[in-house]
Amino acid sequence: MPEPGTGPAAAPAVELYDTTLRDGAQRAGLSFSVEDKLKVLHALDDLGMPLVEGGWPGANPRDTEFFRLAVREPLTRSQLAAFGMTRRPGERAGASPVLRDMLEAGTEVVCLVGKSSDLHVTEAIRTTLEENLAMVADSIAFLRAEGRRVFFDAEHFFDGWRRNRDYALAVLRAAEEAGAERLVLCDTNGGSLPGDVAEVVREVGRLAAVPLGVHVHDDTGCAVAGSVEAVRAGALQVQGTINGYGERCGNADLIPIAANLSLKLGYEVLPGDGVARLTELAHRVAEIANIPPDPHQPYAGRNAFAHKAGLHVSAVVRRADAYEHVPPASVGNSNHIVVSDLAGRANLVRKAAELGVGLDDDAVGRVLTSLKEREAAGYAFEAADASLELLLRRGAGWRQEFFSVESFRVLVEEREGGEGLAEATVKVVADGERHIATAEGHGPVGALDNALRQALGRTYPELARMELTDYRVRVLDGTKGTGAVVRVLIETSDGDAEWVTVGVSEDIIQASYEALAESYTYGLLRRRTATVTEGEVPSHRSS
Repeated sequence: MPEPGTGPAAAPAVELYDTTLRDGAQRAGLSFSVEDKLKVLHALDDLGMPLVEGGWPGANPRDTEFFRLAVREPLTRSQLAAFGMTRRPGERAGASPVLRDMLEAGTEVVCLVGKSSDLHVTEAIRTTLEENLAMVADSIAFLRAEGRRVFFDAEHFFDGWRRNRDYALAVLRAAEEAGAERLVLCDTNGGSLPGDVAEVVREVGRLAAVPLGVHVHDDTGCAVAGSVEAVRAGALQVQGTINGYGERCGNADLIPIAANLSLKLGYEVLPGDGVARLTELAHRVAEIANIPPDPHQPYAGRNAFAHKAGLHVSAVVRRADAYEHVPPASVGNSNHIVVSDLAGRANLVRKAAELGVGLDDDAVGRVLTSLKEREAAGYAFEAADASLELLLRRGAGWRQEFFSVESFRVLVEEREGGEGLAEATVKVVADGERHIATAEGHGPVGALDNALRQALGRTYPELARMELTDYRVRVLDGTKGTGAVVRVLIETSDGDAEWVTVGVSEDIIQASYEALAESYTYGLLRRRTATVTEGEVPSHRSS
């Protein structure tokens, strides 16, 4: 072991402060239950997020209940923080209900927000500049006397700096002298550009005796860049949310921030394999929030390392870093090939290899021609991996023998009271036997699905496990009115995996039938192949 001080210099550390459970929860349409918040807390703790702001105790019953439960939870890597505001004008700090609620939350760390813009002091809370300074100082001193570590969020700091920098600095001095451990400069309106954030952090850092932090909103689309530049200018703490959740345009996204600081700049941001699990965390929090993951999110998105253009793919096959700025595995992601009408031979060859489908040179050429013709007609195989796999297998000579449909018919009738009902009849041949079935449904696709299930159910009881989970229709040329070509995407699940199939026609029923038949075919192929060689046919999930 080297003597102390003789080994390589330790990586500079950055303190990540997650506020998904408070600021992130202000996103329109996002509502965490208490149980949801506890799940997010444990996901962050498992990854090693240093500081997690749980919410505003006393602001609502949900946050109060969360802190009652959360302080009893065994956290191994994260420290829980409570959030609140300074005492009100004319109020004693010891009598402030907000400060009392913060104490009752039971966290060692508290984050206190106060006004640092003279405009907001005089117009928003309508008090004097001197009283606001006293509010900041009294509140922090009270919390410190109660044994709490205090971080001070200087709200609207960058706007206040531009208006009256002397007063903005006076607020920071009041907080510092009262015992704040971190002075967090907040771009509350999200209007500052990265260079401006860095310049202010650098200037304030020359004057402050305690470490600085930043809290940047994304109204200019620059929150991640502003946060990274703030660190390069000297900030120790970065506040943000997972997946950038937050009010209006959102907050700084801690996923790319952590990746950029670690992989690009060499900062220590998360313990152990934390950075290598960022993709896992992004998707886990999205699942709890009931918000579809952004497939194009930097680093963690499903398409963050997807390659579609043929030129790119041919280069990636030879050398991955030709079109990948970091190894996907460094953040727990992986690359994949998107096959579309932009595809080259390399796309198809690699995709076929991923699926275990053997294609010779002639077959690759035929499949590529067929794919481009179909996409020109309206198919979208990059959104329908199951249909793509069937196309590749057919190109290799495979033919499905599960069933064939002689004909189908769908009728829709309008009943008294405005209630509509659809009826479908199908004639199919399966395993050498002819079956005819009629079924009703609340719509034509539902009726057709029910009729096919009845007709094929005896031969293939495994169809009972397959359920349509999503149905999407897109009109490809709206100028043609009722004669327009439509694309139908159907997502199906069998409880173990999900897959997407596509159908295209001028007739929406025909397009729906095509996607439905493809879905059954893929599902049966997947089940039958799995019984022979477990996992030979991988699952497909829509993005």
